[in-house]
Parts: sequence; structure tokens; C-alpha cells
Amino acid sequence: MATTTAKKAPSKHGFKASEHIVYPAHGVGQIVAIEEREVAGHKLELVVITFEKDKMTLRVPTAKIASVGMRKLSDEATVEKALGTVRGRARVKRTMWSRRAQEYEAKINSGDLISIAEVVRDLYRAENQPEQSYSERQLYEAALDRMAREIAVVAHISETEAVQRIEAQLAKSPRRGTAKAADEAVDEDADLEEVSEQDEAA
Repeated sequence: MATTTAKKAPSKHGFKASEHIVYPAHGVGQIVAIEEREVAGHKLELVVITFEKDKMTLRVPTAKIASVGMRKLSDEATVEKALGTVRGRARVKRTMWSRRAQEYEAKINSGDLISIAEVVRDLYRAENQPEQSYSERQLYEAALDRMAREIAVVAHISETEAVQRIEAQLAKSPRRGTAKAADEAVDEDADLEEVSEQDEAA
């Protein structure tokens, strides 16, 4: 039979109840408790995390915190770097969409704010650019949601305000214009890839 006791003080892993964290597979969550359970005579420490927007609760053994990639929120400098990333020139590889989609999903689920910002930057489409496919739109919205949630908590603003802040930076990107400009960006990156491949071969 398992018994549970709640702990309030920070543990040796550095996390404490009530703080927000980033869990790579699910995004920003909040630690509501750190519990100790005794199962078959062994003590097991668990971090209880709620994801309010997803109406989900996770119990993560503290011994697995590092392996699942759970981390503290980004600092303000990292948030500014992420916003600078979405303002940059999109880098779209000339590869099959299925392969690119896998890469984008991996970046979103990495939990790394800069990697997520790269997905937002690369999949964003302005009104005067070609329409996104359904799968592109899904990935873009997933990345935007993850990025906005973390910025909102760090900056103490609403998620809507965080989205507006991100979109304001996207609008400043040098490639936001015609479809021709987007195609040129693809061609340029493709050329760079070819050069790098030749260098590796040499």
C-alpha cells in the first residue's frame, strides 16, 4: 500500500511547489506539489505538475527530471533572443514536407524556446504570401502556442498579449512580402546546403 506526504521546501533537484516549469512534451506547467510516496517499502519523490490549459496533471519522479528534459522558465534575455529569432529570415530546407514536419515536431517537443521560435519563424505566412497547408498551420499554431505560453508567464502578461508581441516581431522579418521573396529564401538556403555538403565531402 502506498502512502503520500506533501513537501513544500525546495528539494535537491531545485524545483519547488507553485513555480512554473517547462515540460518538453507538453509545454508550460505549474508544480502544485512535491510528494513522497512509499511503495513496497521504497520512498519515491514525485513532482506533481498541472497543465491548466490542457486540463492534465502529471506526476514525474524526481529521478527522471533530467531525462525528460524538464527545466525552469527561460530568463528575459532568452525571451528577447527568441523574439529576435522570429524577426529573422526564414530558413526553409528544400526537402520533402514529411521530413521537414518531423524536424519541426522535434523542435517543438524539445522544450527549447529558441528552437520553437525557429519553427514559428519558418512556418509563418503573411496575408500576401501563399496559404499554408493544413499540416503546416497545425504545426505553426502548436509552436506559437508553446512560445506564447512561456513568454506570457515570464513577462507576466496574458497569452493573447504574448501572441501579439510575437506577431509584431514576425511582421518585421525581412522576407515578409511576395511569394517570390519566399522562393528566393528557399533557393538561397538550398545553395548554402549544397555548399556545406561539398565542404563535408572534401
